[in-house]
Amino acid sequence: MGLGMKTWTIAALSAGAGLVLAGCATTPPGGARAKIETPAACEDLTVHIYFEPESAEVTDEGRAVLTQAASSAKACKVERVKVLGLADAVGAPAANLELSKQRVASVTKALIATGLPAGEFDLAAAGQQGAVTQSGDARPLRRRADVTLELTTP
Repeated sequence: MGLGMKTWTIAALSAGAGLVLAGCATTPPGGARAKIETPAACEDLTVHIYFEPESAEVTDEGRAVLTQAASSAKACKVERVKVLGLADAVGAPAANLELSKQRVASVTKALIATGLPAGEFDLAAAGQQGAVTQSGDARPLRRRADVTLELTTP
């Protein structure tokens, strides 16, 4: 983690976690037992949640992206969820770091509300760190939170 980046870890427990079937068996005509099909290996998934300027409110589009990501992870074991809050370079660095923290909190709350299976959460806020290139140009699309679901096959 770079200078000025704040990180913290929380454990999230999912109430009422249920069992998920990993595959199903079919019996083809003639009575012979078919090969049990298994789902594709669970692979890590990263999504980006974008925000309006100076806002930490998850948009309807952002909620839809989080819902789809959680749905994609239902058949997998969620090992870890990484959420990184970012901000553009407009405004004071301290305010942008605080805004990044607020974005992480709102995305994490929205993600948990989707019913995502339990996993460890790694949360980080970068503020405007990295928002400007070495030549002084502002990087576009920095008003976001990056969410990575680290998944394994149960």
